[in-house]
Amino acid sequence: MSDSKFTAPVAQESLHSELSERSPVPNLREKILAIRNSLRPGQQQMADWQSGPLAISAVPGAGKSTGMAAAAAIAIARQYERSSSRHHLVIVTFTRSAAANIKAKIRKDLKKLSLPQTGFFVYTLHGLALNIASRHSDLSGLQLENVTLITPTQSHRFIRTAVEQWIANNSGIYLRLLQGHQFDGEETERLRRQSVLRTEVLPELANTVIHEAKSSGISPEKLREWSKQTTDEYTILSVAAGLYEQYQNLMRSRDFIDYDDMILAALRVLENDSARRIEQNQVFAVFEDEAQDSSPLQTQLLEILASDGHKGDNSCTDAINRVSTPNSSLNLVRVGDPNQAINSTFTPADPIYFRQFCEECDHIKRLATMDQAGRSTRIIIEAANFALKWINNQWSATTNNKQQTADNQQVPFRLQTIRPVEASDPQTNANPAPIGRGLELYTPRDIHHTVELLSQRVIKLFGEDPTKNSAAVLVRENRQGRWLAEALTPVCKEHNITLYDVGERDRRSHVPQEILALLQFCDRPHSPDYLKAALEALVQRQLIPTQDLNALASLPEEFLYPGPLAAPQPETIQKAARLCRSLLRARLELPLYQLISFLALTLNYDQAELATADKLAERVNQQIAGNSSMGGMLSALSEIVSSERFEPVETEDSEERYTRCGQLTIITMHKAKGLDWDYVFLPFLHENLIPGRFWVPPQSQFLGDFTLSEVARAQIRAALHGESTIPDVTQAWEQAKHLKISEEYRLLYVAMTRAKVLLWMSAAQKAPFSWSKPDNLQEQTPCPVFPALKRQFRECVVNLAVMTK
Repeated sequence: MSDSKFTAPVAQESLHSELSERSPVPNLREKILAIRNSLRPGQQQMADWQSGPLAISAVPGAGKSTGMAAAAAIAIARQYERSSSRHHLVIVTFTRSAAANIKAKIRKDLKKLSLPQTGFFVYTLHGLALNIASRHSDLSGLQLENVTLITPTQSHRFIRTAVEQWIANNSGIYLRLLQGHQFDGEETERLRRQSVLRTEVLPELANTVIHEAKSSGISPEKLREWSKQTTDEYTILSVAAGLYEQYQNLMRSRDFIDYDDMILAALRVLENDSARRIEQNQVFAVFEDEAQDSSPLQTQLLEILASDGHKGDNSCTDAINRVSTPNSSLNLVRVGDPNQAINSTFTPADPIYFRQFCEECDHIKRLATMDQAGRSTRIIIEAANFALKWINNQWSATTNNKQQTADNQQVPFRLQTIRPVEASDPQTNANPAPIGRGLELYTPRDIHHTVELLSQRVIKLFGEDPTKNSAAVLVRENRQGRWLAEALTPVCKEHNITLYDVGERDRRSHVPQEILALLQFCDRPHSPDYLKAALEALVQRQLIPTQDLNALASLPEEFLYPGPLAAPQPETIQKAARLCRSLLRARLELPLYQLISFLALTLNYDQAELATADKLAERVNQQIAGNSSMGGMLSALSEIVSSERFEPVETEDSEERYTRCGQLTIITMHKAKGLDWDYVFLPFLHENLIPGRFWVPPQSQFLGDFTLSEVARAQIRAALHGESTIPDVTQAWEQAKHLKISEEYRLLYVAMTRAKVLLWMSAAQKAPFSWSKPDNLQEQTPCPVFPALKRQFRECVVNLAVMTK
């Protein structure tokens, strides 16, 4: 099929004749046509794929997974007709749950075609990489029986150890950071800055840069080379390179790997001509879902597998030069939505690469757009389309007169309008009728009034038929979700509405880390690091007020046991000190095997968290049997936290637990991606959270009006995007702001498009500036999109004065 015909729907007659010539099964032709004709136009373009690259840009609710499953089944059927070789199709998606979902759909379609449910493999990206690396362990360098997989975070002990080793080896640069912009030499301030640098600034810089660099095949040496192009006073990229190097040395010395190492190991295999041919000869094509969340190395891995053998000769460090340049030898179908890219400010994912792939495919007429969506009622679609265009217009207006780079400051959204489906669409109840107005816009007095209005609407909606519909409250922060859950629990209990707080499970998964933090403090209370980690856990659990923990941790003895001549401690500090002293007494008075249970009660865990803590205590006690000591317990716990093998206790089944009918789910906007509900509530839409303000934490402002980690991220991405110069600190900080604002607006767009028949949105006049102190209400400006929606959809603005009469 020629390029010019590739993305146009194939005429049924031509497809009919083509299949009739080849098909060994008389009625396979009709079955393929039946599946194809059940699809929408954009999905049909995917089903018509036969070879070469293809980009599919899909709007929310367009049926990406359904279309991909049908296209996969049809591609397998065509391959089955062409040859009896053992070539298979590789489908790659973002999460294990998505992989299971699309695998089930492909098998269902293959069953419709009366074909064996084989000929394909569905992987997560890292699962695919691990599969390749394990088959060629001599080339990958991964002896899987000897290595441990970890997911390092800012608080991970490897990151912390790398920071300490870097400080020991780079005292001059560290002292420059300690001095900051201004320093009078006062000892207390010096200790406070040391704590900030060692436990916050440098671990955050290391964590950010390690992920960004490794996911792009960038070495510490390359970072140092880029650093020579910058002139900042702290040599941020050079510092980052040193931290990265220390981390890599630690990982190698302990036989630990992270997820990026799996991708790199697979690429090492594919650099070998023989191994690459073996892998490529097993694959006839690669389909990628959620392509907007790919990193450069992930894209390179898929391109090599999808190639006919002419690609893949370069080393992994050449990834950036290779991605997003499709050619006819690349049997790669990438499906995604650049407008749902919501992970690039905290992961190495960058939607720019899928955008570029779409543009390149468009030039060779291999771009298809799935722009019809049957999920939502029309008023919700109109609101989402309006928000997208309004944000882009505002963005262009505010940046038009500023110097900008095309890559880092492009508009937040790809101009892509959601269209309702045709009347003949096969989806049942497509673009359903709205409930009430379909879109409801509220401006409550404060957050308490918000809960009152939300409760009234929920009670009315569930009162009609509680088992028929699903509902969710989408929040920007977990702290909002926790506060809402407490406020809504009595109402839901009174009206027999099931309330499911998704954040509860997330908190249970942090049980081992919180218990470890408190035990390490009990073992070494004189350590500033361990004291601060324990205090952070207590603040997170809202057992002590939020305060400057660096100041407390810098002088542990004065904080815990102030002398008679010490200045009186404020009540907030006294409360924290009393709780810490009670932990130390428990360490002296209780046997080791009771400590974890005691700490779980101290942290005020709920029933499920207590069950998780009991499971943890049982496992730790088994591991240290015969060697019962605090050191043994800490070692066992550290291993559990580092390897992330410990699963929390689930008190509910996991299948579709977020979207059950008759349930009100409280979930973050990020976790809601890929899900939908009949009724969606979006409270607390304020400017300080969406799009938010890029701000520097007060404790690290001595370094300047920027954060080292975000500057480093922006500088690395500028280099990766091929910009002529690496931006200076001021420019990089501005680019980081643009990246965050764009992503926050896309997050709102994702949240809005989760709703089917009712979208409830509100921005209270008074709300907390920080949800760590929800009772501290003050006037808050709404998210800029919210007033624009009220002006555009006046009929959807709820008159609260009329409601209260």
